[in-house]
Amino acid sequence: MAERLLPGRGSVLLLGGRQDQDAASTDRPDRVSTQWFTSSIDEVTVEQEGPVRAVVKVEGKHRKDRRAWLPFTVRFYLYAGSDAVRMVHTFVYDGDTERDFVNGLGVRFDVPMRDEPYDRHIRFAGQGEGVLAEAVRGLSGLRRDPGEAVRAAQRAGQATPDPSTWDQRVTTRLAYIPSFGDYSLHQLNAQGFEIHKRTERGHSWPRADGGRRARGLAYVGSPSGGLAFGMRNFWQLHPTELEITGAATDTAQATVWMWSPRAGSMDLRFYHDGLGQDTFEEQLEGLEITYEDYEPEFGTPYGVVRTTELAFWALEATPTAERFSALADAVAAPPLLASGPEHHHSAGVFGSWAPVDRSDAAKERLEDNLAFMHSHYVEEVDQRSWYGFWDYGDVMHDYDGTRHRWPYDVGGYAWDNSELSTDLWLWYHYLRTGDATAFRFAEAMTRHTGEVDMYHLGEWKGLGTHHGVQHWGDSAKQVRISNAGYRRFYYFLTADERVGDVLHELIDADRSFLVLDPGRKLADEPFDPDPAALPLGKSTDWGALALAWLTEWERGGDEIAHTKLINGATTIAALPNAWAQGGNVTYNLENGRFTGPSEPSVSIGSLSSVFGLMELMTELLQLIDDEQVHAQWIRFCRLYNSTADQQREETGSSWGSLNLRQAYSRAIAYAAVRLDDDALAARAWQELRTGHAGYPENHPFTAERVEGTAVLNPVNEARLSTNASAQYGLAVIQCLALVGDHI
Repeated sequence: MAERLLPGRGSVLLLGGRQDQDAASTDRPDRVSTQWFTSSIDEVTVEQEGPVRAVVKVEGKHRKDRRAWLPFTVRFYLYAGSDAVRMVHTFVYDGDTERDFVNGLGVRFDVPMRDEPYDRHIRFAGQGEGVLAEAVRGLSGLRRDPGEAVRAAQRAGQATPDPSTWDQRVTTRLAYIPSFGDYSLHQLNAQGFEIHKRTERGHSWPRADGGRRARGLAYVGSPSGGLAFGMRNFWQLHPTELEITGAATDTAQATVWMWSPRAGSMDLRFYHDGLGQDTFEEQLEGLEITYEDYEPEFGTPYGVVRTTELAFWALEATPTAERFSALADAVAAPPLLASGPEHHHSAGVFGSWAPVDRSDAAKERLEDNLAFMHSHYVEEVDQRSWYGFWDYGDVMHDYDGTRHRWPYDVGGYAWDNSELSTDLWLWYHYLRTGDATAFRFAEAMTRHTGEVDMYHLGEWKGLGTHHGVQHWGDSAKQVRISNAGYRRFYYFLTADERVGDVLHELIDADRSFLVLDPGRKLADEPFDPDPAALPLGKSTDWGALALAWLTEWERGGDEIAHTKLINGATTIAALPNAWAQGGNVTYNLENGRFTGPSEPSVSIGSLSSVFGLMELMTELLQLIDDEQVHAQWIRFCRLYNSTADQQREETGSSWGSLNLRQAYSRAIAYAAVRLDDDALAARAWQELRTGHAGYPENHPFTAERVEGTAVLNPVNEARLSTNASAQYGLAVIQCLALVGDHI
């Protein structure tokens, strides 16, 4: 296998053909000055070799002269009883956004062509069941007819009869029939694709066909064999292209372009000039108006990743239209072994949730709300065209009711980037319903948020980026966004090796606190980190790290991860007010232990448990037997929405005017179950129905058609915001599971 950014050399034989991956870059997006980089393989590892499948991992970089960049990891999957090879391709962007503009990224195969041009066949899967079926040298539609048997055989992709049996007015003039050796199906946006072809380089590309959304599969070959090749999420991850060149020669080249060169350069520069925000004071002022935490040189994609899945088949003959269409469906939606909600629930995995329950009117109303919210976001993705190479899988953060648009251009209100655990909500929705659409929706988000919204190289490795106009644009780089808790569902449901890589990266994310001070814009003292006393938060920060350690411990029994996980939980619980303790609480990088004041004080924020801490503790307390940890966590859950007098009585201080009270109704529900307290259970439902910072019981969970409004398209406005939806969804799901009998 060889990898490259546009054409290069370096390959190995695979399935009878040479495979290359291409990439190209320029030093300006508006000027054509192309350099060609050829992949260089550094390491090949057989990760799995068993009776069901084999997995081969290939790692390397793209090289030209002395420069090596764009690290890649490619995995090949071969399954018993399957004639397909699955390929999972991941690359890391490590360029200079002012100079390095990727023009194309693709995987290329050489395919030997042995038959006559009129017996060489091209296939493209269009929309629905549509298949473009053509021969390199077509024999139909001519002024002279070679005969019905000839035309029928060519149309079916079968060997044509001997030319001596044709109408000789065609046979003697074959040289005058053009051979179209080059084909391109390019999907440059989510709404349309076009197919063009040409005879050879140096000539024009007549348009062959077009449509809306191609399924992402092509074939080049003949009745004696050929190659089918395709890409999953082909139109969703535009700009993409399937290209065939040289089909009229002895060797055709088949290329899957994950970024089509026809789309222009991949421009990853920051979207504005800083607007004069040169100081922390000015940046905090900017934060007050656009919710964007800008800082020079922080809006960089250096270290972000994108993974693409491909499949290919070495076929013994040109496939029938029916088989080719079936292969296209397999590329677009590969089959997946899955068990249902009842089985998952009986296994006791992933904490507090239960299958859908419509056993009475109150529960049915809540289930309707949950179903509406999920379907609304699925529809919004399509209506707003939240697709594209860097965007697919994410949703927008908030809604602008004046423009009837999600504010894609307003700082921190644009892309959501997992804010308030959108990923968790979507995965619990799948667990409860078993719905395939829900799985694919959550899967796309897991791929995106664990790669595009997170750094995988450089000093910020292991950190994610706060929500914004660009996925990497905000200067708030946080472990709460790269949170392993958002990825572990997909890993444990599929054993996906790529997501496993991401989870493994996160076990050392606490080291990022040595290089970046999260509170730097409010700090009075210069940043001078002490590995034995880091200012790591014991809620959103520790919760995200602990989910990585929990997952690593579950996967392989890692002792360091286990030690840090237990040390963190027990030392936080040993603080006078545990997770609510104020004062100078610090973290020891080596052993994961917290230390703090011996006197009780309070410092608590409303975001404490809405980035996975609640879900972490629910699972962790099933695994460890420490009375103090259990007691302190239950106390935290019980007190968050309690009165100021109750908080003062138990912790010495009021916890202040806390936000997101609806979200914390599930904390009260958890305490109610652990304490067997019916009054607390009733209070959980009261807090949920009141809807503070969420959706009250009478919220209109319906969609309205906006008519007569100056918008690009009439839209369905449900008056939902993503963070409120995620937390409402999690609160309802967990309250139903924990105290459903008290509704």
